[in-house]
Amino acid sequence: MKKFALFPGCSLEKMAASYHRSSVETTKQFDIDLQELEDWNCCGATTYSYIDELLANTLVARNLALAEKEGLDLVAPCSACYKNAYFANKYIKEDPDLSEHINYALEQDDLQFQGKIEVYHIIDIFANEIGPEAIKQKVTNPLTGLKVAPYYGCQIVRPRKNGEEFENPQFFEEIITAMGAEPVDFADRLRCCGASLIMTSRHAALEMVRVLLYNAVSSGADIIATACPLCQVNLECYQTAVNEEFGTNFHVPVLYFTQIMGMALGISRRQLGIGSELVSAAPIFSQLMSKEAR
Repeated sequence: MKKFALFPGCSLEKMAASYHRSSVETTKQFDIDLQELEDWNCCGATTYSYIDELLANTLVARNLALAEKEGLDLVAPCSACYKNAYFANKYIKEDPDLSEHINYALEQDDLQFQGKIEVYHIIDIFANEIGPEAIKQKVTNPLTGLKVAPYYGCQIVRPRKNGEEFENPQFFEEIITAMGAEPVDFADRLRCCGASLIMTSRHAALEMVRVLLYNAVSSGADIIATACPLCQVNLECYQTAVNEEFGTNFHVPVLYFTQIMGMALGISRRQLGIGSELVSAAPIFSQLMSKEAR
């Protein structure tokens, strides 16, 4: 069984607990053990690096050093956590002066950043470590007829690695296809959801969400699959606010791709955290099951 250090970040502890559970349950099916990083700390989210770059990198470096101590590569399901960890790992490796300053701070925790590990998003594990063909072989409950909008968001493709396509990626679509579902042609799949803009510019933030929901529905999607806690919150939790603001009538389930994957692998809804969402996905999955039973 291959092991990775899981960095859950603050979101997966509470509001995205279903993402945490479904990530662990689904990877387990492929003999991958996500071992939660002990004594991890917040990565600084999306804003801290604009306030103090050195301290922001030091926060992330502490988590990287903890993973190095365990001899494990780091996996982050949250897109913001992933971006922070990926870039900090890259920048500290490339900058000896930055590395020296950070290691001076880490000495207080008896830690050292050596740059010996790699950082992955959880979707990288499914797309590359496992691969679509292996996923397809493990599927026991193919999601035939389910139309899924693959919402990448703006962060998981931004750390461009090894010449990967970032303007027209296909790995999310390939994962959805491997589940037996149908990925729809979702033009805005890389567009930002607004992140925390709702706190400072409500109308602008709701308009960003409206555009994404409109295009997902217009593309024929039954459900939106996401790989980021903040994207999931914005697209699901603000649907009522969007409807009130713009006179729309959106009622679209938004699940983590690991939850949808779990359904295809035959894992129970309870284990995947399905049922706690604001816009219930139960009618869609019940309809799929009834079709299969015919």
